[in-house]
Amino acid sequence: MSNRLNTTPNDLRAFWMPFTANRQFKKEPRLFVGAKDMYYTTHDGRQVLDGTAGLWCVNAGHCRPKITEAIREQAGELDYAPAFQLGHPKAFELANRLVDIAPEGMDHVLYTNSGSESVETALKVALAYHRVKGDGSRFRLIGRERGYHGVNFGGISVGGIVSNRKMFGTLLTGVDHMPHTHQPGKNAFTRGQPEHGGDLATELERIVTLHDASTIAAVIVEPIAGSTGVLIPPKGYLQKLREICTKHGILLIFDEVITGFGRLGAPFAAQYYDVKPDMITTAKGLTNGVIPMGAVFVTAEIHDAFMNGPEHMIEFMHGYTYSGNPIASAAALATLDTYKEEGLLTRAAELSDYWADALHSLKDCPNVIDIRNTGLIGAIELDPIAGEPTKRAFTAFLKAYEKGLLIRTTGDIIALSPPLIIEKHHIDELFAKLREILQNNI
Repeated sequence: MSNRLNTTPNDLRAFWMPFTANRQFKKEPRLFVGAKDMYYTTHDGRQVLDGTAGLWCVNAGHCRPKITEAIREQAGELDYAPAFQLGHPKAFELANRLVDIAPEGMDHVLYTNSGSESVETALKVALAYHRVKGDGSRFRLIGRERGYHGVNFGGISVGGIVSNRKMFGTLLTGVDHMPHTHQPGKNAFTRGQPEHGGDLATELERIVTLHDASTIAAVIVEPIAGSTGVLIPPKGYLQKLREICTKHGILLIFDEVITGFGRLGAPFAAQYYDVKPDMITTAKGLTNGVIPMGAVFVTAEIHDAFMNGPEHMIEFMHGYTYSGNPIASAAALATLDTYKEEGLLTRAAELSDYWADALHSLKDCPNVIDIRNTGLIGAIELDPIAGEPTKRAFTAFLKAYEKGLLIRTTGDIIALSPPLIIEKHHIDELFAKLREILQNNI
């Protein structure tokens, strides 16, 4: 690592960076060249406290020995194995380990390579499930305003973030959206689940009435809408969605790409909120962000519906070249070991009160109009600069980087989701630096 400090690439032009203001970045590059536990190392040798678990994914902290060694060993033993009509042991071992920590009844796993692919997979499973059940008229997919479900066509179709959709034409047909649950006028500065807004779930009944239940295949929501700015579900909301979906024979998909693997203080948000969906999409924390990998959990009922017909025939025509990749599987197994050995899947519950106190202590800072949290996740919503939306939060992001802190911004919202190994002194450091930034009236 040390021999890479104080170096930058000779030319930054070729890489068209994702979700980045490319021109601004390439004038003032922000480059990480190393990482360990809670901190990144920059190209100029500074330490940056990771307040976002990389990109909501490095739940066990950076460069953990068990994970890096597992990758090294697997690369030297079996680098790649095709997943079509063939397999390798670790893919099966990992699937068994995953269903062991999943909500009861989630008995089967399909592998993907990202959260976006997990969403596409789940949507295809939903459509195909109804068809193999003889109910092929169910083709509609229902998402939610401000929802984020990755960047592929299915995901942005059911997603509801306007900037992610507006450039790409008509997208998938047969898609509708429920309203989002963000009601700052009623729920500002809430700790945990808001009191108001649970009745918004009944909007699904309106959509069912409009289209008829016989045409609707699935509803997909994030238990906590993360990328749009940490929108916490109001009390009773998720339970009501489950009730309505069950009533009308509609599959309920939880997108847990962010909330999965301990973020809230339970392995999955479905367990935290005690609501059982029909499918769960995951990625990110599955391998601690080290190797691209995702997984879709499905119930035995869904899986078994496909297991008909001649045994030599493929039951579900779907998959990826890298589904269950050996190195990714090894990384995921070592990640699960690390979570288990260090109690990380429930650690957020132990720190959530301390985290909430520190987060809400910023309520008196200039331009802060809302703060919300659950588990080790939080959001600080800022009053936008008139005529310059997103600028206030982006300025905070740049100032934080200068002061040795990594935060995430979406619109004019600062989102926080640190590695689950965070200690109280890290929380103190994080919010002391944020207070200094916000007090300067950015």
